[in-house]
Amino acid sequence: MKIEEQIEFDKVKELWLTMAMTEAAKEKIKGLSFYLDESELKKQLRDTTDSRNLMEKLGTPPLQNLTEIKDILAIAQKGDCLLPYQLERIETILVLTRRLKDYLKRGKIDQNPLAYYEENINAMEELREEIGKQIRSGAVDDYASKELSQIRNQMIKCREQMKQKAEQIIRSNKESMAEHYYTLRNDRICVPVKKECKFKISGHMIDKSATGNTLFIEPSSVAKYYEELEMLKIREENEVYRILYTLTAMVASSIPIMEENIVMMEKLDFILSKGKLSMELDATEPSINTERKILLKDARHPLMKKEISVPLQFEIGEKAQGIIITGPNTGGKTVAIKTVMLNCMMAQCGLHVTCKDANICMSNSYLCDIGDGQNMTENLSTFSAHIKNVLEVLSEVNKDSFVIMDELGSGTDPTEGMGIAIAILEELRKSGAIFLVTTHYPEIKEYAEKTQNIINAKMMFDKETLRPTYQMVIGEAGESCAFYIAHKLGMPKEMLKIAMKAAYGENTNKIREIEIEVNQLQTKDTLWEKKNYNKISKEKKKKDNINLSMKYKLGDSVMIYPDKKIGIVCEPINEKGVLRVQLHDKKIWINHKRVKLHVAADKLYPADYDFSIIFETVQNRKIEHDMKRKYTKEVIQYYEE
Repeated sequence: MKIEEQIEFDKVKELWLTMAMTEAAKEKIKGLSFYLDESELKKQLRDTTDSRNLMEKLGTPPLQNLTEIKDILAIAQKGDCLLPYQLERIETILVLTRRLKDYLKRGKIDQNPLAYYEENINAMEELREEIGKQIRSGAVDDYASKELSQIRNQMIKCREQMKQKAEQIIRSNKESMAEHYYTLRNDRICVPVKKECKFKISGHMIDKSATGNTLFIEPSSVAKYYEELEMLKIREENEVYRILYTLTAMVASSIPIMEENIVMMEKLDFILSKGKLSMELDATEPSINTERKILLKDARHPLMKKEISVPLQFEIGEKAQGIIITGPNTGGKTVAIKTVMLNCMMAQCGLHVTCKDANICMSNSYLCDIGDGQNMTENLSTFSAHIKNVLEVLSEVNKDSFVIMDELGSGTDPTEGMGIAIAILEELRKSGAIFLVTTHYPEIKEYAEKTQNIINAKMMFDKETLRPTYQMVIGEAGESCAFYIAHKLGMPKEMLKIAMKAAYGENTNKIREIEIEVNQLQTKDTLWEKKNYNKISKEKKKKDNINLSMKYKLGDSVMIYPDKKIGIVCEPINEKGVLRVQLHDKKIWINHKRVKLHVAADKLYPADYDFSIIFETVQNRKIEHDMKRKYTKEVIQYYEE
């Protein structure tokens, strides 16, 4: 039974998930169910209140997703060297940790209980400062160590000397140069030399132009500095790795403390997400009891906009354990029972509720039957689905359950449905559970009036606008207002009279009461009128509705169009409207529409005429004659032309 989906708590969770930053908090929200321990539940509600108070005074807390950091710590724990980017991410989290610690410290001024989580968070200033000093802009900083600074300075000088040498050679050999500037080829500084002057410049050819007229030569004096630069690069790489491994070792040794910080941040993220949801929904902390009482003041559905939602007043437990809610189809009965159960489940999950004030009892199970539940794959009708859900509810219900059922007994014969509904209500009453049920059956209203611990309630309805007011009046039964609504929407009075007579028979008092109510409407009896409709175009029947198989007989002489050739029918028309005709040199298949009778067979041949003389070859006729007299291995062959 998918309770969360039926009462829309899953949508509340979707909104709640957007308030959490860490994956651990989101996973906890997804799997969260209502608490059954009263002490734990009250603690969770206090946490929600404290988190909201904290954020209302200090603003949004500094939190972010920690999944990437966990992966980086796993790399360090294996002994692999962390890259500069990964160390920067570690530094970012350490900065975040320090900011969170400072955030919580400010909360101590108001003695907010959540603020004291700060004492369980280690800012790890030494590690943060060390990474910040040695890693910058995704690389090891030049001043990460004295050795690295010296090496990189020497590398700069070496490159400058290489450039100077190249420029000196160009100036000294202008007539041999194709261009008057050096260039970089394959990461080597080269001078552009004319092909015919290649032996005038001492050095190695690194590349040449597309035409081959220009050679790019690395002068020997430049190559000497290049070798020195390569040695410096090796020293630089070794020093960089030494720094990275040192920082990685520092991170690895700090992993236990960082993991504790992460756990604490994820815990705070979950708690603070509840406070964010409370602020988003403008909710309040409910009181909790175990005495099977529910009191909601100005309750509203959490997924409805506050400005359009009409507050609901609701109470159960003091006077009754069950409430039968009646009223028009558009009266908001379903929204009302969902609102009650949704607020109760939110409270028992440690969340604030969308009420001005609420006192909610703990339940050990939330059970419901809402919607028609039709399922084509399981071959379930509306009634079958209802009964299947109801039986599942009754199998689980007990004195500490909270049950809601919408349109009880619907989807079948009204008389039988009413009887089943009363039987279900009796079972719920005997179980001791709190339950809310919506219905239209007048017999169930009467049952509620006569039965102990069950009372009626009605949803108020604005007859002028035909809209629900979402106001529940407990202690009074509601009317469906079906005839009133039907006439308001344009149903003629003549139709209403037929409907009232069919519904109430000889109960003239009831009919007169409805007529008075309907007549009070300032509604013209012309709202409902016949509209133009589209006509169905029927297929025209064919005139030649004759038996085609009798149209042409064997031996009929026919004319074939458009060639106007004369032939003789050798096979009558088949079911596809095709016949076979013998021409002077071949037999053909042809549609009957291309054929016209020329001379009927009975005018050309005697009644017992053997048509095989015309249609069969002499050889086939001889074989057939032999077959009638004796056994023969010969075969009659027919050829399709």
